Amino acid sequence: MLFNSYEFLVFFPLAVMMYFLTPVKWRWLLLLTASCYFYMCWKPEYIVLMMFPSLIDYYVALKMRATPEQNKRKKYLWFSLVTNLGLLFTFKYFNFFNESLRALFEALNLSYAVPVVNLLLPVGISFYTFQTLSYTIDVYRGAVEPERHLGKFALFITFFPQLVAGPIERSRNLLSQLQNLRARFEAERITDGLRLMLWGFFKKVVIADRLAATVNLVYNSPAEYHGVQIVLATVFFAFQIFCDFSGYSDIAIGAAKIFGVNLMKNFDKPYSARSISEFWKRWHISLSTWFKDYVYIPLGGNRTIKWRWYYNLFITFLISGLWHGANWTFIIWGALHGIYLIFAIISRPYKDTLLQLLGLSKRPFALKALQVLTTFALVNLGWLFFRANNLSDALLLLHNLFVLAPLASVFEFITPGALALNLLLIAILELAHYVEKETPFILSLTRKPALIRWPAYVAVTLAILYLSSSSGHQFIYFQF
Repeated sequence: MLFNSYEFLVFFPLAVMMYFLTPVKWRWLLLLTASCYFYMCWKPEYIVLMMFPSLIDYYVALKMRATPEQNKRKKYLWFSLVTNLGLLFTFKYFNFFNESLRALFEALNLSYAVPVVNLLLPVGISFYTFQTLSYTIDVYRGAVEPERHLGKFALFITFFPQLVAGPIERSRNLLSQLQNLRARFEAERITDGLRLMLWGFFKKVVIADRLAATVNLVYNSPAEYHGVQIVLATVFFAFQIFCDFSGYSDIAIGAAKIFGVNLMKNFDKPYSARSISEFWKRWHISLSTWFKDYVYIPLGGNRTIKWRWYYNLFITFLISGLWHGANWTFIIWGALHGIYLIFAIISRPYKDTLLQLLGLSKRPFALKALQVLTTFALVNLGWLFFRANNLSDALLLLHNLFVLAPLASVFEFITPGALALNLLLIAILELAHYVEKETPFILSLTRKPALIRWPAYVAVTLAILYLSSSSGHQFIYFQF
């Protein structure tokens, strides 16, 4: 079931109404039932695929807690890792590696008889796999106590607001809240949740889906476009993927808030970052912190010799790229970000000298602007690979990017009116980011006078009703 569907507009109010009518003792069961139904709307049998490793992790955690011997505890952990990652590999990566090996064997004139396995990728498998893995690893480390209530543990895995595209929650935050679902029907909390959902829908169906039309046109026919056309489509994709994914997160966080559950912040104005390192502190925060805690630091982090530090960074981002999809374009995207960070570390001793040569050391505003624009340009180069349908398309787009084309060529694939509207929507988004501080823009309006607040709510609602794309688009991160 998509958030941006008529089914959800019926399902969600019913779930909320039944939640507050249900005795506190049985609310976990109501939410678990609703979450399973929400997921089964895609493909009912895949609920088994999600529950099977969840049951294993539930019992593995209890066994680890009851086992004092480190070697035995590690065996239980490995059993969980092999089960979860094995299922993820089978459904998401088997055909990718299989086809890569086939191409290698053919290049060496060797026979290769392993067939292609046609399996439908379960929605959200990467998200719920990482969520349950973090729980098992935390129990192994002694950071959290295992959950003994099987139903509440199952709810931790299936909680529908964040089930299919995050945020990827840790058990010490989400599970502890699901153990005690005592939230009352409080108007302020519920209206805050609805405001967040409204803002999320605006970002998704108005901005992201409108930008998608232009982006898809260029990226699905890479040979036909050049220079400024590719630049515009790539910049549009940068805002499309941000509005699509952060829009989902806003809807998820808002929906959970209505039930009295607080999910973690997943985005923090990433395109205002002044470096790639800062970008990753602001983009998909739940995933970047997951990789930091469960991959980068266990590899040794930065507390090692320099070449090993560079290796740890590069491997972490390479795995992050692979997590996003079974395609060489994602691997290159991850590798690019790893290279960016390594280069930033290597060049750090020369930073002050370079700033003095450029005359920027005493011009903070100009320096910040240059850093933000440079970071945004580097991120967009990565997005080119991320969005390309395959590696050959990515290389063709990269080649055509440097083929000069007049500015007027932009209007070959987008009308002046559509271009102006898209740029206006991006400007509104950035203005909202500029005025907000710690509180999301839509919630910060509560402190404004009614003459400002209510016209803003009406404008956002009317935009959703009249400016949304004519055809609903699935959220981009559902494919991961």
